[in-house]
Amino acid sequence: MLNGISESGSDVVGSFISQLQALQNRVKELEAENSKLSSQISKCCCHKTEEMQNGSDVESFKQGVESQRKNTGGYDLKIMTHHSKRYVALKVMYFGQRFYGFASEAQMDPTVESEIFNALEKTRLLVGDKKESQYSRCGRTDKGVSSVGQVIALFLRSNLKETDQNHKITGELFPEARIEGEIDYVRVLNRVLPSDIRTLGWSPVSIDFSARFSCLAREYKYFFWRGNLNLSAMENAGKKFLGEHDFRNFCKMDAANVHNYRRRITQFEISSSNMSFEGGQLCAIKVKGSAFLWHQVRCMVAVLFMIGQGLESVDVIDILLDIEKTLRKPQYAMAPETPLILQSCEFEDVKFICSSDSGQALRIHLENEGRAYQLQSAIFQ
Repeated sequence: MLNGISESGSDVVGSFISQLQALQNRVKELEAENSKLSSQISKCCCHKTEEMQNGSDVESFKQGVESQRKNTGGYDLKIMTHHSKRYVALKVMYFGQRFYGFASEAQMDPTVESEIFNALEKTRLLVGDKKESQYSRCGRTDKGVSSVGQVIALFLRSNLKETDQNHKITGELFPEARIEGEIDYVRVLNRVLPSDIRTLGWSPVSIDFSARFSCLAREYKYFFWRGNLNLSAMENAGKKFLGEHDFRNFCKMDAANVHNYRRRITQFEISSSNMSFEGGQLCAIKVKGSAFLWHQVRCMVAVLFMIGQGLESVDVIDILLDIEKTLRKPQYAMAPETPLILQSCEFEDVKFICSSDSGQALRIHLENEGRAYQLQSAIFQ
């Protein structure tokens, strides 16, 4: 009886093994078939993309891509890698009031950077993901801070094609000097960006360009109402910032990432504007330097305001810049973030391009935004 059970069990095991091997073989066949189909689909998508650029079957392709975006949570950026690409610097302006800063690393939304990448994805200008695009930014403005001169750099899709010796499209990047026939990046992006972000211009740059490390100088402006402030005392104090100093008492310490607190200030001035409100005159502090520490400008302005109010003497600047006399930063509140603007970022041999049509559209947009803010001001008045 035991022998019978043993023989029966052996037959069952053998049957299971046979079925398992058959299933494994079928899985391999399906995987090979799936790989073949995926390759065909990829080629089809690339062909459809080229057709779109030639103006045919546009609506069909858009529907297909939109369906893919909804199903996958985003566009298949691998498709875009088949296009020609070029390394581009973009000049960007934004009103910072509603954003949690420029950079998106803090996991707080919205940020200016996240909105820009959303626009790049919608317009299918991205080539690969953020890392593959060799992305860099000039400045990391904080929550509420605005800019009219921020600069970023990354690889973007291009209309221009490079060909090899056999006159085949290579899909690689091409010399940065060529501009004619290129995508109007300003126009394309501004059509989908939110109203408080605009691209001001673009420039072809070499692949060793870094928006952060290639920057020669950054300029900030801080607007304020004059009131009863002593502007002469503030300007005399501000001139003490000129030159290279250790600014650890004029910043928010970032010991984990910053070990050198010496920075060079090349320009400082206070000017009055022709704008006024209820008899109060609007003024601006301009500070220019090669680089700035975290919250440096807002800390500098805060101390200048105390001098303008007569709460501190002009000599307090010398005391705070002397890190042997002042070993630790005194406790004081930073100036508010809203009036601060990243005015410009300077680079060598980088000239930003904006077509006449894009420039006209940009002017109309800014005029309309200005009127809207004027209406709000009238309501408050």
